[in-house]
Amino acid sequence: MNLSEQLDNVAQMNPSKDAYIFQGQKVSYGEFNASVNHFASYLKSLSYEKGDHIALVCGNSPVFMIGFYGALRAGLTVIPINPTYTIAEMNYILKNGDVRAVITLDALMEKFEHMDHMLEVQRYFVADSSTGVDLTSSSLRDKMKSFTEVLEVGGKQAFSPPVLKEEEVAVILYTSGTTGKPKGAMLTHKNLYSNASDVGDYLQFSSSDQVVAALPMFHVFCLTVALNAPLMRGGTVLVIPKFSPQAVFSAVEKFHATVFAGVPTMYNYLLQAGKDRAGSFNTIRLCISGGSSMPVALLHHFEKQFNVRVSEGYGLSEASPVTAFNPLDKPRKPGSIGTNILNVENKVVDELGEEVPAGEVGELIVRGPNVMKGYYKMPEETAVSIRDNWLYTGDMARMDDEGYFYIVDRKKDMILVGGYNVYPREVEEVLYEHPDISEAAVVGSPDPEKGEVAVGFVVTSNSALSEEVLIDFCKEHLVKYKVPAKIEFMEELPKNTTGKILRKSLRDKLPHS
Repeated sequence: MNLSEQLDNVAQMNPSKDAYIFQGQKVSYGEFNASVNHFASYLKSLSYEKGDHIALVCGNSPVFMIGFYGALRAGLTVIPINPTYTIAEMNYILKNGDVRAVITLDALMEKFEHMDHMLEVQRYFVADSSTGVDLTSSSLRDKMKSFTEVLEVGGKQAFSPPVLKEEEVAVILYTSGTTGKPKGAMLTHKNLYSNASDVGDYLQFSSSDQVVAALPMFHVFCLTVALNAPLMRGGTVLVIPKFSPQAVFSAVEKFHATVFAGVPTMYNYLLQAGKDRAGSFNTIRLCISGGSSMPVALLHHFEKQFNVRVSEGYGLSEASPVTAFNPLDKPRKPGSIGTNILNVENKVVDELGEEVPAGEVGELIVRGPNVMKGYYKMPEETAVSIRDNWLYTGDMARMDDEGYFYIVDRKKDMILVGGYNVYPREVEEVLYEHPDISEAAVVGSPDPEKGEVAVGFVVTSNSALSEEVLIDFCKEHLVKYKVPAKIEFMEELPKNTTGKILRKSLRDKLPHS
């Protein structure tokens, strides 16, 4: 069984049930499944074959959902990409990922016009973003197909899906690595199906659930928890194009939502904006938090204001992503990521890979049917991360006597900005590209809204260079959440005897750290 087959099963059993609601429009499972078939049929008519790579570059919308499930049904491997990425960030993934087709919006085609000559893309399936973009003079017009027209044409063709094997790669999720270049985590059909199924069981999803999808669908947290898991159970997905407290409150109230999933930053925004909306979450049975550790004070304040229970979990792209979650039938422990979910095992080990006693800190490792096949075209990195079928997360954790896990420290040097991973090396490489920068280092600084923000420390040869100029330079090359919130100028960066920059010394210079 895989995600596409399960969607078809649900549609056959209950075709009139609402699969999703987008901007007030309800779409049934029968209608959704038909659109998925139509897109898959069109891909097959263009001779795309099982295993070909297709990028999905758009926000939360029916286009994402139909594109994702349609490509899977046709046997293609999907590579979701953040549509707000810069040209440089997007270009790397498209090239490294050997992408042959792209699903995107007309408003983003200008980016692809800059990149296309470096890529192997044969077709762009373009959806209307209602922004009035005129593509008639685009240099890529011969490669473009209207997403709407594609569905119409695909609906007129007979289609029989290919046989998919569970070990075949369904999705490649690019996640930043310590080298500064993103790594493509290869998730198989088995990985995705098992995690969506186990999460659905663990969180007791049913056809009566109305799940708010306000997290970005290109991120694995939303993809599994707020999209795949509820769809597998015949639930309804409430699609929020872009997160805002007002959009969430409105959707929850209007459609009597039962489940909300978000990162701590979202909960903070909802708390601040919802002082007069205490009753808005009356229908919510479960609030899920992940992406980064939730401050216990925030958790308690949110629960008190909205009279709901917030349960934290843990996951990472390489594990599809969920490995642990606070159980619904046992006490929720604030600050804990919970216990093992179904069919997944977490363990805390020392540097030799030996399990440490309860209460002791070590590295968190996980294994189960959800663990990735490996990193795309990176066998050495794969061998480092997966050893004896265990995925080494790089996160330091401890386990208590009742099997609840606690993340003690995050991956070395990683910065978590609003739930997004930011690796200093990637930001530093951009700073080093500026002609006036001779040295650069980036660390995380606590932030009340985002959890953390990146702060850059630089040494410059130009005394006239300003913080504003450097931040603007970073904005040209990095997505918004990776851009340093502050730049500090120094005469020299602190180093040890071997010349390695001492990040701890830089963190000590920050306030409240």
